[in-house]
Amino acid sequence: AAVEIVEGCRLPVLRKNQEHEDEWPLAEILSVKEVSARKLFYVHYIDFNKRLDEWVTGDRLDMKKLQFPKKEAKTPTKNGLPGSRPSSPEREVRKSLDLNQQSATAPSRGKTLPTPKRKVEPVPPVTQVPPAPPVPSLPSSAEASQASVFPAVRDTNTFKSREDHDPIASLTTNGNARRIIPSQPGRKRKANCGGTDEMIKVLQYNKPQSASVFLPPPEDSQDSSDGIPSAPRMTGSLVSDRSHDDIVTRMKNIECIELGRHRLKPWYFSPYPQELTTLPILYLCEFCLKYLKSLKCLQRHLTKCNLRHPPGNEIYRKGTISFFEIDGRKNKTYSQNLCLLAKCFLDHKTLYYDTDPFLFYVMTEYDSKGFHIVGYFSKEKESTEDYNVACILTLPPYQRRGYGKLLIEFSYELSKVEGKTGTPEKPLSDLGLLSYRSYWSQTILEILMDLKPDNGERPQITINEISEITSVKKEDVISTLQYLNLINYYKGQYILTLSEDIVEGHERAMQKRHLRIDSKCLHFTPKDWSKRGKW
Repeated sequence: AAVEIVEGCRLPVLRKNQEHEDEWPLAEILSVKEVSARKLFYVHYIDFNKRLDEWVTGDRLDMKKLQFPKKEAKTPTKNGLPGSRPSSPEREVRKSLDLNQQSATAPSRGKTLPTPKRKVEPVPPVTQVPPAPPVPSLPSSAEASQASVFPAVRDTNTFKSREDHDPIASLTTNGNARRIIPSQPGRKRKANCGGTDEMIKVLQYNKPQSASVFLPPPEDSQDSSDGIPSAPRMTGSLVSDRSHDDIVTRMKNIECIELGRHRLKPWYFSPYPQELTTLPILYLCEFCLKYLKSLKCLQRHLTKCNLRHPPGNEIYRKGTISFFEIDGRKNKTYSQNLCLLAKCFLDHKTLYYDTDPFLFYVMTEYDSKGFHIVGYFSKEKESTEDYNVACILTLPPYQRRGYGKLLIEFSYELSKVEGKTGTPEKPLSDLGLLSYRSYWSQTILEILMDLKPDNGERPQITINEISEITSVKKEDVISTLQYLNLINYYKGQYILTLSEDIVEGHERAMQKRHLRIDSKCLHFTPKDWSKRGKW
């Protein structure tokens, strides 16, 4: 008798890799359906990103290596409450008793009320970016002294190269580091600056493009706030809340979306109305983002829709690129439709319909037909965590063209006008992390390389000054220096070395970066939302 494949089974499934070669990765069956007397299986490839999940036919399954789901066994949970072990590691179906487990606390989108929490699904190893090497956290400056530099002795340090999609991250960082001999203690700084207000000396080599940056010696401290946090923060309005993550939301439900001249294949589940999920194509008005079930309905809608750009104020225009600011309370329908579209391409955030606490900044490209949406980011009107971005997305037809960095750069330009430093809400998606790391790397290297000697003295800068110039939060500055492997600990000193390889790689990357924000084209007045009652 033929073996029946049920949900939760695992087995190798045939797929094409990026080189169009056959491979048989292990996959989990999430659903089974019958279409025209033929069985179809919805599979998730274990350790692959969910956007690769798909419906497959039976001839692509390797039945010889079929694994049935394990029987559920009662196991005590961390807080002593009984719970059930999921039938497979990827299945996150919880019993109601288990909902209070605080494994990774995360408030839900738009609401500050506590909600049941779940573990955040990690980025699959295939797309995961290697973490920064462990480096002692930067010191508090209470006991720190300024170092004087003696350029007599030279050491050669070879750093590991990083390979990534990032032009910056894939640089080798071989360079010459200087030995430092500490001098007598200098002027003490305020202790509450976390070491980031201490002067860093920048040493230019004989070759003018190479430099070493010197940081102060450490102080014993248990607090990791000076350096990169030991784990990503799990607070904020849009952090993933997995309590709603059942088998339905793990499956893509929209086949195809037509948006203007583009047809998009969604990557993830989005809670569009159930009756629309059976359609071969979901039609969206590209200006108001209203969803319609047929081309005829769309054509009828377009005769009545007067919009040719997103609602709200145009606060930036240069060339064909514009940014519109949309208030989630004043333009609720548009904001909800934008969230529904974005959820098709964002897996790590949970969608709620309360858009009131958010502002949406939509980037568009202009032609004779109107302002076409390219991407957007949302932002809390009031953030207690210094978040300047909640969700950020470049639509797939515009990806890998520099628009993602432009969105990130724009978010920091707004922070500069507000006089604040900002950071994106965690967790970031795999693609989001790559974009931010690349942006931070280029921005910080730009600052360090532009430093000029002052009256023959070596140029000096502090972490806080880098943060103030760029509006990048100081934790992100420190983690980027660590990620680029520029930070070394030598004889009681932190040393940053910019080698010729780093410098040349940075210059190559900047030549490719044609799209930049021009602050003179930004017409934006920040509002104090705390004085506006219910916004």
